[in-house]
Amino acid sequence: MPQDVGYRQEATRVLIGDRNVFREFITVHRGTIKGGGETVIGNGGYFMASSHIGHDCRVGNDVVFINAATLGGHVSVDDYATISAFSAVHQFCRIGKYAYIGGFTVVTLDVVPFAKVAGMRPVLFYGLNAIGLRRQGFTRDRIQVIKHIFKLLFYSDLNTSQAVEMIQSQIPPGEDRDEVIRFIQSSKRGIIKKPSGTWDEESE
Repeated sequence: MPQDVGYRQEATRVLIGDRNVFREFITVHRGTIKGGGETVIGNGGYFMASSHIGHDCRVGNDVVFINAATLGGHVSVDDYATISAFSAVHQFCRIGKYAYIGGFTVVTLDVVPFAKVAGMRPVLFYGLNAIGLRRQGFTRDRIQVIKHIFKLLFYSDLNTSQAVEMIQSQIPPGEDRDEVIRFIQSSKRGIIKKPSGTWDEESE
């Protein structure tokens, strides 16, 4: 049952896809009426011991939850994201595709696709999830495009809206560019944007 004080035994449910691995002491809570009635988990996920998926969450395919990774209610986690040990994601936050959440992180804003973030008060942006992208077969050219996007978004003096406009003007339409733009433009909580240091052209 969902850990929601307004739950009154309604007939809500959990939908779980194929090829998932659930290790010891996992908790998955079904949805609530006010949240749409469903908690959904995709295919091929690996959920390590003591992970928790709260009510009304949407979890994509091929994700990795390391020990005690925790989602509050109504969280969305997109495909190939990794949430490291003892990290918590606040209600209604979104984790983009191929994002990496470092250990002991408290996420209260949305995490842009392909990004690597970690920390508490504040959570900082640590660059591109380059290792994860290479493992998934991203080419060097494709990674370079994402690095250009991140340079404009995280290391310029532009605000988020201005950075998106600059990305659209400087980078041709493509799967990865459009994924980042769509994610930002649909964000309701705002994105984690504070970088951990200055831009390093040779990093990653």
